[in-house]
Amino acid sequence: MELDGAETSREGASLPGDRSPSALGHAFSKILLYLTGLEARRRNTRDISFKDLIALIEATECDRLFERGGEPHHKMPETLGEVAKALEKYAAPPKEEEGEGNGYSEVAEKAAEIGLVFLKLLGKVEDAKNSLVCPAWKTGLRHLAGPVYVFAVTHSLEQPWTSPRSREVAGQVLAFLLQITECSSVAGFLCGENEEDKRRFTVILGLLKPTLNKESWKNNPAVKHVFSWTLQQVTRPWLNQHLERILPPSLLISDDYQTENKILGVRCLHHIVLNVPVADLLQYNRAQVLYHAIFNHLYMPEYHLIEAVLLCLLDLFPVLEKAQHWKGDAARTTTHCDEVLQLILTHMEPEHRLLLRRTYARNLPAFVRRLGILTVRHLKRLERVIIGYLEVYDGPEEEARLKILETLKLVMQYSWPRISCRLVVLLKALLKLICDVARDPSLTPEPVKNALLQEATDGLILLDRCSRGQVKDLLARTLLSCTDTTVVSCIRRVQQDSEGMSYHGI
Repeated sequence: MELDGAETSREGASLPGDRSPSALGHAFSKILLYLTGLEARRRNTRDISFKDLIALIEATECDRLFERGGEPHHKMPETLGEVAKALEKYAAPPKEEEGEGNGYSEVAEKAAEIGLVFLKLLGKVEDAKNSLVCPAWKTGLRHLAGPVYVFAVTHSLEQPWTSPRSREVAGQVLAFLLQITECSSVAGFLCGENEEDKRRFTVILGLLKPTLNKESWKNNPAVKHVFSWTLQQVTRPWLNQHLERILPPSLLISDDYQTENKILGVRCLHHIVLNVPVADLLQYNRAQVLYHAIFNHLYMPEYHLIEAVLLCLLDLFPVLEKAQHWKGDAARTTTHCDEVLQLILTHMEPEHRLLLRRTYARNLPAFVRRLGILTVRHLKRLERVIIGYLEVYDGPEEEARLKILETLKLVMQYSWPRISCRLVVLLKALLKLICDVARDPSLTPEPVKNALLQEATDGLILLDRCSRGQVKDLLARTLLSCTDTTVVSCIRRVQQDSEGMSYHGI
């Protein structure tokens, strides 16, 4: 079988001397048959076929390579497009379980070889473009651009199936493709910058569609990364016209059981939320579908996933609220932001894993800002979470406690009439934090300690304003018995700020 494959390839390589267009098409058809047949897995015949394909491309003049006759076998641009698709599929990585060990290293070798073939093809396109005797180069490029792009993105990203050599070659292929199409960026290439053809993104999605469905998307581990990376290159105002093509794959990827895929899918959905008009997202109840798909991920105890989900939801809330209308004579209905914050606080209260605590605390201020005065609905649970998080050391950077102090200040600003009845509890929590930081023997950097003391002192000042000067009176007794200079300094700052204040609200 190997000998037969070698003879077939060599027979194709000897055809450029024949001036018949059908002979040239026949030669490429034989190579195409080889690439899609069972012999494609044999290393010896593969090497011979690639060499003969490069030789065939080099020996064929550009005007013959892109000529288009009336008969089907005379349509060289379409034939070259099919060859490019076959080469791209041939270099695709296998399933993850099949690619372990030496499987992925073989894929990287094949990708480097196929990249050289694509560079030769693109070189012919450039020669045809610069000559005046081959006006059909645009047709040839139109058939080649999609498969070449998919190949380049598949192997230029750092993945298990790539190597430094394959990434270098794939990067050269992508750069050469942008150069020939006169596009300054990938986004320009996809959306039709300096080009009459503005359907490239549609073409790319069409190439990915057969392998990006529920039954087959895991057969090629690269397809999800190519889709995600390509999607995020396209922004307003071009993305909304492709919404029906990009939304189902994004939901499919986010609904997977693997955390890595969930995160990838959520980021795709987040990009859609940011770059599709509100009216299109509200049509056919799409925004609600997005919300429920993303909301369910909040039950997963994976901090990377939670971070991606919360960021996406914060940008989705304004879209969802566009569909709600509040009448001034009735109580405001519970919003999606209320629902999410309630669940977050439920998870935060007993959480002991530091990475998750930091993730929740990092995003909590944004939710308080989003709700504003409606934060009072969650005040009891917020109080418990704030006090509980202020008590726990959070490592050298103290990210969680700093964000909780920021949250406390926002809560006091938005719901200050309800703060005076919580004066004693919050005052104790802030004073305890200041004392703990002042006596902290750990390796916490001084700038971090200073930031904590600054934020806690600002919290005391704000608490004093909410309670109409009661904090100043209570601290005056503490000042008489306190011997720690750091704590005394913070208390004096509160007293100095409060002197001469009139308490008519914040």
